[in-house]
Amino acid sequence: MPGPLSTLKVLDFSTLLPGPYATMMLADMGAEVLRVEAPDRVDLAKVMPPFDGKFSTTFSYLSRGKQTLQLNLKQPESVEKIKELVKDYDIVVEQFRPGVMDRLGVGYETLKAINPKLIYCAITGYGQTGPYKDRAGHDINYLAISGVASHCGRADSGPPPMGIQIADVAGGSHHAVMGILAAVIQRQQTGQGAFIDISMTDAAFALNAMAGAAALAGGVEQKPEGGMLNGGTFYDYYQTSDGRWLSVGSLEPQFSARLCDTLGISEMKSFALSQNPEHQQRLKAAIKEKIAGKTFAEWREIFAEVDACVEPVLTIEEAAEHPQIVARGMVVEGDRGDGVLQPQLKSPIRFRPQIKN
Repeated sequence: MPGPLSTLKVLDFSTLLPGPYATMMLADMGAEVLRVEAPDRVDLAKVMPPFDGKFSTTFSYLSRGKQTLQLNLKQPESVEKIKELVKDYDIVVEQFRPGVMDRLGVGYETLKAINPKLIYCAITGYGQTGPYKDRAGHDINYLAISGVASHCGRADSGPPPMGIQIADVAGGSHHAVMGILAAVIQRQQTGQGAFIDISMTDAAFALNAMAGAAALAGGVEQKPEGGMLNGGTFYDYYQTSDGRWLSVGSLEPQFSARLCDTLGISEMKSFALSQNPEHQQRLKAAIKEKIAGKTFAEWREIFAEVDACVEPVLTIEEAAEHPQIVARGMVVEGDRGDGVLQPQLKSPIRFRPQIKN
């Protein structure tokens, strides 16, 4: 069964992570993606260890479902090739700094004149406008400037380096795909294409969500371990006797009651619902002491039968073998680029087939 985006064709000029992840999502949903690769420009995702075969595991994963065309856009014949190709394509995704595609002769206005229905998505660190539009940056910088990093981590150790690229993927990739699909719907209604300006800093700033609302509208400063969901309450991680960790998210009364009963601290149930910081810290200390008294495996077995929003902190390898992840088929075999299959993370978006009556 063809994917829901099987009628769309995408020209992908992006490298590294945000753009390639976005176009991989489109390819996973059925779009035809042609990746335009510069033969003289190193894509760091391609040479970043570890490797499996010829390419890095990151590059093989991000290239899933795509075709590749090598073109040096500094050569006139390559520019002409792009101008010819774009007549037959729906979407362009690029990740250069503002103005680079224009200087190469394949910017939005040029390509729009050839194909007025073209949807052109530019993903950058800071957007197409503003004093930082030409400034270099990475995920850690966007999280810093957007305010996200300021209320993450521990009060005594500062913001943590995140294990995933939040601004790049949740910010750049996902918002790019949302913008592109919105533009596709608009084009169906108007016949016109669009220019989509995705700033990873803008997107990260928007991801502040509840914390942003509390700070801007509520006047409440957001800081590490200062709120309900960032370590300011018993909603937190706790270390077991053998150095592993459990996540405790038992916010609702029925869940916090089961948590306290399971830990043998039933007398502290009222503290879980209290807005008094002293109560929260006393409950946290009690939970910490109790969880430190048993091993990771012991707690996994205990809470496996208790519906209290308590789950083990798993490694990626352990997560891949978790019954829920396995049942959902979230690890698949993908071509690493030379016909050999490797385990890869599956697209999480599911389309159920229509059931005919």
